[in-house]
Amino acid sequence: MSDSTLDIVFTAPHPDDLEIGMGGTIAKLVKLGYRVGMIHMTNGEPTPRGTPEIRMKEMEAAAKVLGVEVSEVLGLTNRVLMDGPEARMALATSLRRYKPKVLVTMAGRTPAASPDHYQGQLIAEAARFYSQLTKWDDRFDGTPPFRIDHLVYRPIRIAAEVTHYHSQFVVDITDTMDQKIEAIQCYGSQFDKKRFAGLEHYVRSAAGAEGGTVGVRFGELYALPRPLGVTDMVSLLGEWKIPPPFPTQSGS
Repeated sequence: MSDSTLDIVFTAPHPDDLEIGMGGTIAKLVKLGYRVGMIHMTNGEPTPRGTPEIRMKEMEAAAKVLGVEVSEVLGLTNRVLMDGPEARMALATSLRRYKPKVLVTMAGRTPAASPDHYQGQLIAEAARFYSQLTKWDDRFDGTPPFRIDHLVYRPIRIAAEVTHYHSQFVVDITDTMDQKIEAIQCYGSQFDKKRFAGLEHYVRSAAGAEGGTVGVRFGELYALPRPLGVTDMVSLLGEWKIPPPFPTQSGS
């Protein structure tokens, strides 16, 4: 395990969750020069199609495609993942070690898929708080307290409820969309040719829909559990990429 400080950490229950949900943004941030980490809460096994050894190799291959500094498995147990003190402390220990400014996690219940997804959200929320607790270092492998400034959600499109967040934003992943697909494709044990074709269609369609809301070809939607505080509103808003229905000064 590396002790390097990271700018941002992405976490989710299973290897392939982050690649499917957030791979475009992960690759984008790496390209922008940020130190990015991926923390998988479990190894994702058992499944009908894989083994722990195979999943580890797939995870490492996907991390290499995305270019992250850190990719690790916490060692919590798949299928019975539950929010609780042990899980919170396991993730918080890694967060205290890596000291990211931002923590990103999946958000939403998935009754048609693994219940681990929602438990992962609860664990991440609590671990962010646990990371800053004082006078408890012995429960975090001797690591000192650290406050994470920002918690960011990646809402799940197949979630049971439609959640109204305080603020949302879309990351333009047009230039990393193919990289995201390549990372997902590393999980060959989970997605044979037929399953992968269906998944790729879903992922590209979702990214197209989310990107289209801000005028880019592909995007990933994120949300905050609070309003977004800004100083320079003009700089924040930037260029509106949806073209107007009339010629611009450039003639386009």
